[in-house]
Amino acid sequence: MTPPPPRTAEQRKQDTLHRLEHDEDVWVATADAAGGVPYLVPLSFRWDGSTLLLATPAAGPTGRNLAATGRTRLGIGPTRDVVMIEGTVDTIPLAELDQEEGDLFAAKTGFDPRRLTTRYLYFRVRPLRVQAWREADELDGRELMRNGQWLVAD
Repeated sequence: MTPPPPRTAEQRKQDTLHRLEHDEDVWVATADAAGGVPYLVPLSFRWDGSTLLLATPAAGPTGRNLAATGRTRLGIGPTRDVVMIEGTVDTIPLAELDQEEGDLFAAKTGFDPRRLTTRYLYFRVRPLRVQAWREADELDGRELMRNGQWLVAD
């Protein structure tokens, strides 16, 4: 099957924003602060137009790594239509999560950590770098955001 022609940067940005608004799950890559041991898990997320909100157990490797390093790398979509996001992370204890934001997260993901007995933390990811590509012909120009600024106008 012949792949579609490469998308323009504007179309890639539109497709990326569509994924952020409509997808529910993201691959979350972290590393521990001491030895850099990598860890990768799928988590649900909510996009608010500028940040992603995640939730995971505080005591698990992902929760510990996010809280300790304040950095992550995310992957959304299949390998032949991927969005890669590098970002900084703010830790949000349950007591500091706005009620409406928690409700919106639960409605989007179908999952409400506030109702569980396991201690969860929420994490707000602020994208610094966003890349998107489908095939090798889209590798040039795959960077859509750098230093937290979109490179393509709306």
